[in-house]
Amino acid sequence: MQIAKNGIGISRPNPAVGAVIVHENKIIGEGFTSVYGENHAEVNAVNSVKNVELLKESTIYVTLEPCSHHGKTPPCADLLVKHRFKKVVIGCVDSNKLVAGKGIERLRNAGIEVVVGVLEKECREHHKRFFTVQEKNRPYIILKWAQTADFFIAPETKNLQKPIWISNQYSQQLVHKFRTQEQAILVGTNTVLSDNPKLNVRNWSGENPIRIVIDKDLKIPKNLFVYDQTVATIFITTFTNSKEKLSEKLIFEGINFDASIAKQICDILQKHQIQSILIEGGTKTLQTFIDENLWDEAYVFTSEKSFENGLKAPILSAKKQSEKQIKNDILKIYKND
Repeated sequence: MQIAKNGIGISRPNPAVGAVIVHENKIIGEGFTSVYGENHAEVNAVNSVKNVELLKESTIYVTLEPCSHHGKTPPCADLLVKHRFKKVVIGCVDSNKLVAGKGIERLRNAGIEVVVGVLEKECREHHKRFFTVQEKNRPYIILKWAQTADFFIAPETKNLQKPIWISNQYSQQLVHKFRTQEQAILVGTNTVLSDNPKLNVRNWSGENPIRIVIDKDLKIPKNLFVYDQTVATIFITTFTNSKEKLSEKLIFEGINFDASIAKQICDILQKHQIQSILIEGGTKTLQTFIDENLWDEAYVFTSEKSFENGLKAPILSAKKQSEKQIKNDILKIYKND
């Protein structure tokens, strides 16, 4: 599983699979899924083995069923058959209709012993983004906000058009790590107008997420950072692409703001093959996804600061899964079961 995590943020839309090859209780090869269009985990693991003659006496462990169809690369199941692996241990079955048991069937038909469901719960958790897209036809949705000890996410008034930090520098760095793990980041109009955020990665190493900005009436000034074209940005508005076209990095998608907003946004994200998204605010935007029950995890940072008045934090009725102390901040993680 640890090896598989190396592929998070780079393999999408492919799942971030991990593979380990064992011969006589000794690891002789390992690999994880490369950048989309390049090698899958099984290929990288096989290529890392110095003596390929050992493969026919070896067991390969993979977090997800080997693919059985031609995409950007040949089927991994065929590669394992070619090298006549003795045994294949699979964490969980791939629910993609192009695979969905066909890889397992291919291996068994070739006379290879196949064991399925080892650490299945952990493997499904690891592949949560991929499975959500396959099974729910929407991206994996993570809500994130920082709140004061008295449950405000912003002061009532402020003088400058930039963020007022509630959480400490260590929490802020962790949020940038979160941004590298998700494919997109979403905020509402008021957050952009109030804070002029860059919504990129600065305090961690990794790719910038695609920016999603809700701007119903296209009232966000074009001199703000969300228009700087350093990152692909999708604006959710009442207008369509035909009404506004500035560049390939600025995309405009229209929705009906009198209907289910979160659901329509999910449909647009699916259209653009976005596998996961981090929703960072503000309260109205976060509450919309909560009220429509379209979320999977919530990361809530609580600091020791108090505002006494201001913009109230979202209301979330869910069972806390874990809690972590980050210096003088507390991070609570909730899951939507």
